[in-house]
Amino acid sequence: MRVVIVDVCGGNLRSVEKAVATAGGQAVVVTRDPDAVRKADKVIVPGQGAFGAFTRGLAERSLEAPLREVITRGTPYLGICLGLQVLFDESEEQGPQRGLGLVPGRVVRFRPAAHALKVPHMGWNQVRRVAADPLGDAVPDGAHVYFVHSYHVVPADRRVAVMDSEHGGAFCAAIRKDNVFAVQFHPEKSQQVGLGLLEAFVREKAS
Repeated sequence: MRVVIVDVCGGNLRSVEKAVATAGGQAVVVTRDPDAVRKADKVIVPGQGAFGAFTRGLAERSLEAPLREVITRGTPYLGICLGLQVLFDESEEQGPQRGLGLVPGRVVRFRPAAHALKVPHMGWNQVRRVAADPLGDAVPDGAHVYFVHSYHVVPADRRVAVMDSEHGGAFCAAIRKDNVFAVQFHPEKSQQVGLGLLEAFVREKAS
């Protein structure tokens, strides 16, 4: 089972690699090679930073087409942070900026009414399950996970939402669409809860 972690623009790749290996991944590869992505049994796309820089990284490394290919053929995909956001039609960060358009909806900035609520939303927060899911169910309802983000996804169809969280109002924290599962929080920073999610992903069978 070849688990490929896609290097779009650096960031927390080694932390993700170590966490996936701890979770039981036997052949974990960090790569920016499009052909290696195409040959993956499972794909993880982590991302930190700005949406525009991330999409430029996809283009510069010729990674957009192979990601579309593996998702279309049913390869299990786990998106983390920007790996979630890039699936959507567009982001208002530095933009609007075009995303992959694989999940209808937008990425918008937090605009909390309460001045005590800071942006970025950073640190531990609870998630609430809003739909049953083989991977989402690995995260206990009400569990605390680690977030670092200023923008959040707004799906056009709420039926893709698997988990919500709260920061000046509810926001979508995880989605499922066919073989795609993606989260706004960082499993690699979420201790045992995050490892449980990664273990479930490593075990998940392709559709």
